[in-house]
Amino acid sequence: MAGNQRKKGKLSLPILQGVLPINRAMLPTEVLAGLTFACLAIPEVMGYTKIAGTPVVTGLYTILIPMALFALFGSSRHLVVGADSATAAITASALAGMAVSGSSEYLALASLLALMAAALLIAARLVGLGFLADFLSRTVLVGFLTGVGIQVATGEIPGMLGIDGAGHGTIAKLRDVAQHFGQTHWPTVAVSIAVLAVVIGSKRLSPKLPGPLFAILGVILCSWAFQFSGSGIGVLGTVPSGLPALSIPDVDWSWSLFKQLLPTALSIFVVILAQSAATSRAYAARYEDKFSENTDLVGLGLANLGAAFTGTFVVNGSPTKTEMVASAGGRSQIAQLTTVAIVLVVILFLTGPLAFLPNAALSAVVFLIGVKLIDLKGLAAIYRQARSEFWIAIATAAVVVLVGVEQGILFAMVLSLIDHTRRGYRPKNAVIVKSTDGGWHTQPIKTPNQFEPGLVIYRFSHSLYYANTQRLSDEVAMIVDQSDPPLRWFCIEASAIDDIDFTAGYTLRSIHDLLKPRNIKLVFLLVEPNVRKELDRYGITDMVGVDAYFETGNALVEAFHQANKPPA
Repeated sequence: MAGNQRKKGKLSLPILQGVLPINRAMLPTEVLAGLTFACLAIPEVMGYTKIAGTPVVTGLYTILIPMALFALFGSSRHLVVGADSATAAITASALAGMAVSGSSEYLALASLLALMAAALLIAARLVGLGFLADFLSRTVLVGFLTGVGIQVATGEIPGMLGIDGAGHGTIAKLRDVAQHFGQTHWPTVAVSIAVLAVVIGSKRLSPKLPGPLFAILGVILCSWAFQFSGSGIGVLGTVPSGLPALSIPDVDWSWSLFKQLLPTALSIFVVILAQSAATSRAYAARYEDKFSENTDLVGLGLANLGAAFTGTFVVNGSPTKTEMVASAGGRSQIAQLTTVAIVLVVILFLTGPLAFLPNAALSAVVFLIGVKLIDLKGLAAIYRQARSEFWIAIATAAVVVLVGVEQGILFAMVLSLIDHTRRGYRPKNAVIVKSTDGGWHTQPIKTPNQFEPGLVIYRFSHSLYYANTQRLSDEVAMIVDQSDPPLRWFCIEASAIDDIDFTAGYTLRSIHDLLKPRNIKLVFLLVEPNVRKELDRYGITDMVGVDAYFETGNALVEAFHQANKPPA
């Protein structure tokens, strides 16, 4: 339901499309939804910093300026923009060998990636590349996020056990855990189990309960009261307070660095584009709102500019966060702006207690985030309904787990394109024949295949392009060879053809040359105007004549009877 207009008319302002018009009766509900979301999101975004490899306060920064910028400049009333596990994992995967995780150099590179993603998003808006959001199918997106979930969850196992995880990659980390399991620190394990129990228990009592917040507050209080650090349980330590400083990423601004990071930035760009657009569409349809994908590209670009210049990492449209706000009653970006205000208070006045937060508690929260991304129900549905696409999803997940997140998203894009090409390469073509009641229906290409003695109506069910022209030639030749009695007219029913490329035009000329020596006339039924122009341009019309095009089936059959009347 993308568009530039709201139900109540066109919005003249280029900003506040996600806020206006304000429903005053809903304001208390919106504010309460923002408060509820803050309780859920604050511990979650701190957990995302473990995935991204950045200081914990940078998670709060992803909510502050970036979320506010999208709320002001985006068009979707529902999309929540902030830290996201997929883009955080891609960031960490790319920067792992370039700088020490958590260092100022590492953070600068993460901010540079946000800046590059912002530039790509804004450039996409300027040149109209919003359609690229459609190039990640739902199938590969399920597989990709499942792979990310497995990688994220397994990556937190060492932190939950209190051992050092030195391995790089999912398999290496699991092998490292097995080798060092004897070094498990059991007080740390107890903290992890307690956090998991509180979060899972709260969710079972009520999905609306902020289980992560209860767990984080409780474990901070226990850590302060019982001095967890003295028992060997690692804690965060001092977390800086105050607003983030506005600055340009402090990196070596060289072309070689940009070339090194460009594939990662492109991967992040595609994930943001696909995930944000899909989420905006879903919620606009649910609540009968309208939104502009192009305006959202600008909002997402500005949000990532805000992330880059405030020293944090890439932000993305998040389906899970969007559902959190919607389920709490939020129906506009007012809820998100309320969350921003609450986080501002936390950053200014309440970072002190975070020093007592055990690292294992964050590992447990992130572990659950990873588990939640593993979409077994989605995979099962794909398996039941589209078996071939299930293996595509599994292959995507396997690449993410075994090779890496960045490679996984590129693999997912290639698989999506191959899947699309496969469908066009092997279209389910048919012939149109008479039904017993005198009507028309399609049937697979087989004998008998004639609509009338001497007339075949062949329906090609896809655009004609270089990859499927051989199928066209083979099927036409097969139909002609199997026809009994011999054909007089061969009709291509073209209602499903919306484009013909140069190779297809050449093939149609070859088909005409095949049919002509056999005294078979080539004609066309239900040709779209733009396709007719292409046939004219490729010289097909000059070969078959302007009288070879028919707009209705009755006109075709009548002309066939007239042309093939027995002599008087």
